[in-house]
Amino acid sequence: MNSWDAGLVGLLVGTMGVSLLSNALVLLCLLHSADIRRQAPALFTLNLTCGNLLCTVVNMPLTLAGVVAQRQPAGDRLCRLAAFLDTFLAANSMLSMAALSIDRWVAVVFPLSYRAKMRLRDAALMVAYTWLHALTFPATALALSWLGFHQLYASCTLCSRRPDERLRFAVFTGAFHALSFLLSFVVLCCTYLKVLKVARFHCKRIDVITMQTLVLLVDLHPSVRERCLEEQKRRRQRATKKISTFIGTFLVCFAPYVITRLVELFSTVPIGSHWGVLSKCLAYSKAASDPFVYSLLRHQYRKSCKEILNRLLHRRSIHSSGLTGDSHSQNILPVSE
Repeated sequence: MNSWDAGLVGLLVGTMGVSLLSNALVLLCLLHSADIRRQAPALFTLNLTCGNLLCTVVNMPLTLAGVVAQRQPAGDRLCRLAAFLDTFLAANSMLSMAALSIDRWVAVVFPLSYRAKMRLRDAALMVAYTWLHALTFPATALALSWLGFHQLYASCTLCSRRPDERLRFAVFTGAFHALSFLLSFVVLCCTYLKVLKVARFHCKRIDVITMQTLVLLVDLHPSVRERCLEEQKRRRQRATKKISTFIGTFLVCFAPYVITRLVELFSTVPIGSHWGVLSKCLAYSKAASDPFVYSLLRHQYRKSCKEILNRLLHRRSIHSSGLTGDSHSQNILPVSE
């Protein structure tokens, strides 16, 4: 194994570890907090998190074994099942992010009617459509025997070994990425740019009120005035940073793999196996980054994590104090005798 392979193995192992722990923590927060579960976005987050965990425990280990062994890591049936899951989970993940962006758009653009427009039933219908949409492509690929081990990506994924089917497979792959990656990217851009526009409008209104207040309060200390202006600047940048993170992580993780798949099919340019595996690792890294981007950095999830940690520490302290009490009573008993 050369240094490239060792680096890819390390990247895969690190991605698996972070993804497993962070997605499991999101699930714990969802189970612990009734407030989070009552909200419609919880269904999208649950769908995304379960998909990420399934990808972490099934697809990533098989790819790791493929990189190490440099060949198909499992039997044909298991590899076809993993390829089916890989195709389904990739589309489901992208569409779940699009659903979360639609939810944010409704919440920001229509705040007064949000509860009426985005109920749990509406969220469940969106998740059902996501599953139906995502299942269409792997089911078609399974029927056409286009699932198996792809040496370039060291993964069980979409592939066709018959040269006479190259054009049909290329059209199918192009349609899959257009209706999963491209569609989700367009939805993300449209919804989050609308959200950014509304956020900037509200920031301007708050800035006007802040400036008027600062003008009226002539005796205000300069340091307080500076803090107000600094907070005003941070407020303007906050929405831009969040939206850039949502769209940026989507592009950085998925675009290299999608572009590589299309170049492989529609171009004669040779693609190195290390780049193929690296692009696949980047796609997997979305499963590790999603919990932080969409869940764990939000106030409700941080609060839930603190409550879970406090409960664990409280139980441990009760258990240790109970053990201390037992040992103390055992030490006293011989003396009393």
